[in-house]
Amino acid sequence: MKVLIHGVNGKMGQEVQKQLDAYEDCVLLGGFDKENTGKFAFPVYTNYEDIAEKPDVIIDFSIPKATLSMLAYAKKEHIPVVIATTGFSKEENEQIMEYSKDLPIFKSANMSFDINLMTRILQEVAKALPNTDIEIIEAHHNRKIDSPSGTALLLADSINKALDNSMHYEFDRHNKHEKRSKNEIGFSSIRGGNIVGEHTVEFIGENETFEITHKAYSRSIFADGAIKAAQFLIGKPNGFYTMEDLL
Repeated sequence: MKVLIHGVNGKMGQEVQKQLDAYEDCVLLGGFDKENTGKFAFPVYTNYEDIAEKPDVIIDFSIPKATLSMLAYAKKEHIPVVIATTGFSKEENEQIMEYSKDLPIFKSANMSFDINLMTRILQEVAKALPNTDIEIIEAHHNRKIDSPSGTALLLADSINKALDNSMHYEFDRHNKHEKRSKNEIGFSSIRGGNIVGEHTVEFIGENETFEITHKAYSRSIFADGAIKAAQFLIGKPNGFYTMEDLL
């Protein structure tokens, strides 16, 4: 499997590069980014027209604007894409869904197996504790640009799905002067240092709180998940795939 890493200069792009060495059936074809820093031994492209050999799959850890530019190239060459980038707007997500009609796309806000197991557990807890206040607290390094994290939204969406989409999301209480409604999921974001990723979901009752926490200690879990997703995607028909399909 010949892999092109999109966003290769970033920390996650470099982590994918390291993890690929452990896969005997994978070959790093090259990387793509807005500039070639010259620090890699493999080719790094800054223009899609310069990509010499067609990859079997593209693994994307970049930014939304760059992802959409890459999808135009992937559609033209019909290359499967694994999207691990977060922070997409509603309109951008709709564009991705349109592209999935013409090529296989795997997309997940979090490539960790444990996080996706957590979404399933949260669905059961949400149904079992219907009269609690739900809050999501997430913490990441000081370089993360989107807030709340894509993973926090993934967790909220799984809860909302289990509750028949009856919940609304509260991202900012600063200008609100009213009591909390029962059908809201609140979000709190922490940014600092080199925190890889921490997510806690609290179900807060009158006399007790039930909480579930996931902490990532290494970025390798996300890179490894992205590579497994790429392997899964090879040979699949056009369409939109998620971690649920992989599980």
